[in-house]
Amino acid sequence: MSRPAPRLVEVGPRDGLQSLPGVVPLEAKVAFVDALSLSGLSEIEAGAFVSPKAVPQMADSEKVFAQITRKPGVIYSALVPNEKGLERALAAKIGKAAVFTAASEPFNQTHIHATIAESIERVRPVVAKVKTVGLPLRAYISTAFWCPFDGQIAPKKVVEVARRLQGLGINELSIGDTIGKASPDEVRRLLDELLKSVPVEQIFLHFHDTYGKAVANALAAWSEFGVYGFDASTGGVGGCPYAPGASGNVAMEDLVSAFESAGGRTGVDAAKLKAAAALLVPHAGPRLGKISA
Repeated sequence: MSRPAPRLVEVGPRDGLQSLPGVVPLEAKVAFVDALSLSGLSEIEAGAFVSPKAVPQMADSEKVFAQITRKPGVIYSALVPNEKGLERALAAKIGKAAVFTAASEPFNQTHIHATIAESIERVRPVVAKVKTVGLPLRAYISTAFWCPFDGQIAPKKVVEVARRLQGLGINELSIGDTIGKASPDEVRRLLDELLKSVPVEQIFLHFHDTYGKAVANALAAWSEFGVYGFDASTGGVGGCPYAPGASGNVAMEDLVSAFESAGGRTGVDAAKLKAAAALLVPHAGPRLGKISA
C-alpha cells in the first residue's frame, strides 16, 4: 500500500534551542534558520513568543523573525502561549501559531503551573484571535506516552485532550513523546485509539530520542497507519527543560534518511541539513545529538 510523502516540521530553532543552557546569539539563530530554509523543508518553527523570564533563550524571537530571509513557500511558525504573546507574534508576521498543553496533570503543573483544563481555557482566546486573522494553528500535546512524574500515559487521556482541543477548533495536533521513552508498540496502541477521533492528516508526531527508538516509532506510524506529519530537529538539538533526563529531539537528518530509504520522498536535502547543523557547533557543541564540537 502506498503511503503519502512525509511532511516534516523543523522545530530546532525553537524546541531545540530553548533547551540549551545558554542563549545562542541572534546572528547564529538567523543563520541557522536561513540555512534550514535552503534545505527543502516546508515549515520551520523559528521562535516562541513566551515570557523572556521563563524562557530567556527565546527572548529575541521578534528580532529573529525580522532578520531571517523568508523563502517563498516555507511556513515560519512560532509557539504562542497567550494573548500577549500572540500580539507580539502577529506583529512579527508569523505564518502559523502553536499553543500547548499536556496529557499529564503533573507535567502541566510543573511546566506551566496550570491543570490541563486551565491550560486549554488559557489558549481559548488565542485560538479565537488566530482564527479571525486567518492563520493556521497547531496544538502541542506533551507527555502523550510517558511522563517523568506520572509514568506511562493511557491512550484515552491523550484522546480526551485531543477532543478538547478539537472542540476549540484546532485541527493540527502535535503528539509528543517528551521524554523519548515510547516504543513502536506504544505508538501503535495510541494511534489505534487516536485515529478513531482525529483524522490522520491532522496528526503530527513529535519524538525525542532518549532511548534510540524515535526513528523506529516514526516508521511504524507512517508505514502501518499512514501518519505522515512529523516534527524533528536538525542536528538532534533539544530536549525538554521540564523533563529530567530527556535527550534531544529526533534528528531531522535521521528521519529524512529513514523515510527516503523506505520509499518516502521528503524533498529535503540531507547535506544542507548537515550544513545548517554545523552552524550550531560553536554554540551548542556537545548538546547536539548528531554533531560534536
